Formats: sequence, structure tokens, C-alpha cells
Amino acid sequence: MRILHVTHGYFPALGGTERLMQRVSEELTAAGERVTVFTTNCYNGDGFYTPSLPTMPVGDSEVNGVPVRRFAVRSRLSRALRTPQAIAYKLGLPHNDRLRAWSQGPVVPGLRDAIRSAPADLVVAAAFPLLHMFDALAAARDSRRPCVMVGCLHPDDAWGYQRPMIYEAIRAADAYIALTSYEADYVVARGAERSRVHAIGGGVDADRYEGIDTGEARWRLGFDRAPVVGFIGQLAQHKGVDTLLRAMPLVWRIRPDVNLLVAGGRTLFATEVERTIAGWPERFRNRTVLSLGFREEQKPWLYAALDVLASPSAFESFGIAYFEAWAAGKPVIGARSGAVQSVIAEDENGLLIDYQDHQALAAAIERLLRDPAGAAAMGAAGRERVRARYTWPAIGARFREVYAATLAR
Repeated sequence: MRILHVTHGYFPALGGTERLMQRVSEELTAAGERVTVFTTNCYNGDGFYTPSLPTMPVGDSEVNGVPVRRFAVRSRLSRALRTPQAIAYKLGLPHNDRLRAWSQGPVVPGLRDAIRSAPADLVVAAAFPLLHMFDALAAARDSRRPCVMVGCLHPDDAWGYQRPMIYEAIRAADAYIALTSYEADYVVARGAERSRVHAIGGGVDADRYEGIDTGEARWRLGFDRAPVVGFIGQLAQHKGVDTLLRAMPLVWRIRPDVNLLVAGGRTLFATEVERTIAGWPERFRNRTVLSLGFREEQKPWLYAALDVLASPSAFESFGIAYFEAWAAGKPVIGARSGAVQSVIAEDENGLLIDYQDHQALAAAIERLLRDPAGAAAMGAAGRERVRARYTWPAIGARFREVYAATLAR
């Protein structure tokens, strides 16, 4: 098969969808398929509407054997539409979903034409609600090729996903890949044909997370041997990092020895995280490590240092951080919201709290720290689940099956 992956970001851009499409591309290439990636030159979604942020070179390159073409984003146009779309959304004006899409971006001149002329048997696009998804679908239709959509929906984000144009596109696609059963049911309820919707999920390099000494991992970060609570992932406002930062002073009242790790890429929201930590008393700051811009190969060491992963996000399409923590044998805490409830089995491999309830989060952290044996059992259950179903070779094979079936149909 000749496969064209169209995605908003690709390594070294960081994020769940970025990682998913990178690893699926690499797995399919290793299996003998011909994969090409079309993507933007931005490091994260902030760059789609923020002209001042740094970008990557435009043009062709190769990443781990996969040909990648990066296109320039017209961020000034999206920036100019931010205020008009907010007004239209608030007033409920007709077609405000389209204005939201253009204001969010990425606006990529020439992308649709490039997709039309690309030598591919099928076009695969990830992820909603971003504008390139509609370019990919239109170009596939124009060139009479099937289109597979990898939605990565966050249904609880009304501004992002309550857009009729998204579900029109999903109904028009030849196949849809969901990351959870929750997402699959959601799109079917909005008119997608059940036989064309496939719940697959994301993957983890499980072997990389095994056999790392916790003490050495903590020493690398500058921690002592006391317990470590952490957040590892994209530093975005909806991820619940602010809830964790409000919860930790409550934890420290009871367990002043506990350490805190917050690790993620440099984003606009990271500045708020830095400001909050800088305002803490010195005794709290001395127990905190903020790691911005870590490399992918450092992840296993970050997870190894933890006793608990606390990621109480408002919404997730999959929640790769939970699976990475489980691969390292760590229990997780998430928010009782959206797809996360279908990912975390409460009291089996982690705990759930209400979104933004920092007191409940503090209590959940204390519970896991107070019961190391119970916490270890949850982490072990999570590791078993990852090993059984969520390794990258297994995920790549499932994507390949969907692509082949779509072409055959």
C-alpha cells in the first residue's frame, strides 16, 4: 500500500497524536508499506495562531526512514480571526463552527493541492478539530481515493468539538479510527456507520519502561529517596496541571517529604505553571522539579522516578500518559470525565476524581502513598493491560488491517 498520513504535527513536535502517527508510520514502513507524511512546520498547536513562536524548516526530510514534508502555516490569518470567532460562538451565529476551525487552524496554503497530487492509494488524516482534516477529506474525494480519519476526539470540549462540520466529515469518510470505545460510540451516535468505525487505541514501547532503578531515576532529577508525585505530558490548560498544583500544598501538610515532578514541553501555559511554582514558599519549591522540553528517550526515567502519576485532565482522546505510567508499573489518577472513564478501571489500575477537585486529588494521592502495596498492585494491573494489547507492533498491525480493508471495500 502507498499511504499518505496527513497530520498537524510530527516529531520533533510533541503530543499524543503526533506520537501516535509517528509510531504507526514507522511500524507500517517496517512492515513494507510505503508511507509518506504531510505535516506542518509548527512545534505545537499554539503555533497555528501565534506568529511569534519558533517553527521548523519547510520542505522534505526523513524521520526514522519515513519521508516527511512540512508545510508553512499561515498563523496571522488564524490570529486575526480569534476575536470574531469568539463573538460568533458566544452569540450562536450560523456556521460559527467554520469560523472556529479557521481561527484554530492550521491554515496551510497548498496543502490540498499537494494531497491531490501525492502518489498514494489512500489518505489518512489526524486529528480533529483542526482545519487540515477537511483539506485531506476534500482532496481525497477530488482524487477519488478513500479517506481514513483518525479523530482523536475530546467530546467534552464543547468549543473544540461541538461543530457540525466535524460529524459531516466523519460520515463522509470511508473509515474512522477511534482511540477508545467511548469515542467509537460517540461518533456512531452522531451518524457514523458502525461497520466503518474501529476502536484501536495508541501504543507504548513497553520494554523501554522495564528494569529502571527508581533510586537512580530520582537521583538524576535531583530528588532524595522520598515519594514522588508527578505529571508528565503536554502542558496545556485542560490537562489538570493547575489542579495538581492546588492539591500539593494539601498533600504537603500531611506528607512534607513528598516530591513533585511536572514535566512537559514548553507551551504558552507552561509560563503560568512556572509563575505558580515561583510563588510557593521555599520549602515547597525545594521539593519540586519542573522539567520543560525533555526528550522522548528521557520519558522512561521520568516515569521510573514516580510513585503516582496525577493527570486529572478535563478530556482525553486516549490518555497516553496513563499507559506509559502503567508500562512503568505505576498507578494513575485521572478525572471522571469523557473517555478517561473508559480507560482507567477505578480501584483496579488507578483512581478517578471529579475534574478540578483539588481536595479529592490530594486525598487520592495520600491514599496511594499511604498504601504502597495497593498502589503497586494497581501499577501491575496496568502493566499487564499494556503488555496484552497496547504495544506499538500490535497497534501498527491494527491500523494496517483497517487500511487494507478500506482499500478492498
